[in-house]
Amino acid sequence: MPWKEMCTMQQRLEFVRLAEQEGSNRRELCRRFGISPQTGYKWLERAASGVEDWVADRSRRPHASPGRVSGSVEDAVLAVRDAHPAWGARKIWHVLARAGQDMPAPSTVHAILARHGRISLPARPPATGRFELPAPNLIWQMDFKGRIVLQDGRQWCHPLTVVDDHSRYALCLQACDNETGATVQGELQRVFRRYGLPEAFLVDNGSPWGNGPAGGWTWLGVWLLKLGVDVIRARPYHPQTRGKNERFHRSLKAEVLSLQRFRSLGDMQRAFDRWRHIYNCQRPHQALGFDVPASRYRLSPRPMPDRLPKIDYAQSDIVRTVGPSKPYISFKGHLWQISKAFMGERVALRPLSKDGRYGVFFATKKIATIDLNNPPKQPQ
Repeated sequence: MPWKEMCTMQQRLEFVRLAEQEGSNRRELCRRFGISPQTGYKWLERAASGVEDWVADRSRRPHASPGRVSGSVEDAVLAVRDAHPAWGARKIWHVLARAGQDMPAPSTVHAILARHGRISLPARPPATGRFELPAPNLIWQMDFKGRIVLQDGRQWCHPLTVVDDHSRYALCLQACDNETGATVQGELQRVFRRYGLPEAFLVDNGSPWGNGPAGGWTWLGVWLLKLGVDVIRARPYHPQTRGKNERFHRSLKAEVLSLQRFRSLGDMQRAFDRWRHIYNCQRPHQALGFDVPASRYRLSPRPMPDRLPKIDYAQSDIVRTVGPSKPYISFKGHLWQISKAFMGERVALRPLSKDGRYGVFFATKKIATIDLNNPPKQPQ
């Protein structure tokens, strides 16, 4: 018979005390306590290690979670959430882990809840007060740190930065020679292959991920949506919404850019690489209780796919294809304009709560609204 459930810790303490007595027969002691010799010697080894809480159970969380989460794990997560609707991903993770369930990372639990409609990512972080997501890889903040002239006075550097919202871990600090979407996509592909995919990006409304204060879509944002990465736009003219990235830029300026000028992009990149390691692994961070970002960051369980996933829609969806040369879809006898970034892509129309109003969705992201009560002027 294994340890009795209600007095496990006391039995372990008693077993160790008796086993350490001179002349004790440890195998016989294991038999009397109803445990295997392997279990008995395991607790003797932990007791001798000097660790203060050696008698407590250790986490059964796996070191890695390759592949897709099993259906039984998803069912268990949803069952706990339905029983306790106010509980978040971390509470659910701890409850199931204590019950002996092999669990993925808390960020994956959050993704399961979001995927099944139990919770949703915030439209944007609040403008006041400190906002922090409960686990890594839920939101990454991305931006360019302006532009810096090199020593020759003719060439410019455009530092691309990506910071994890939860841990403040710097995932990318790249010395780029431009701010084009192609450059950003190339760097993100490298970052995704190393760290995996986030649930969402928080960006401003400018190029290349935005199209001005109105928050128009670009092909880079569409590419991210195809990867299953949401794009959250910050409030126009409110850089504090992306406070962690802005704070990272201040540190970068104070600790690298203000100290020297660089002869080439290569020189600047080498300085960036050195400082990124210091920032992630050595530099105490006040917002983290003077710990380092690396202590809180974990790789995303969502790997970068070899090919862009195909977007499938439900049978109940009304599916239309945006024109390949003009950004319109046909619905209810009218042509409705869609962002040029979606030309040639399939979108779904779903009725909203109000009569005559439909949402236009690309995958799970609503990209436009159709109001049949106010049809648009038709293109010439």
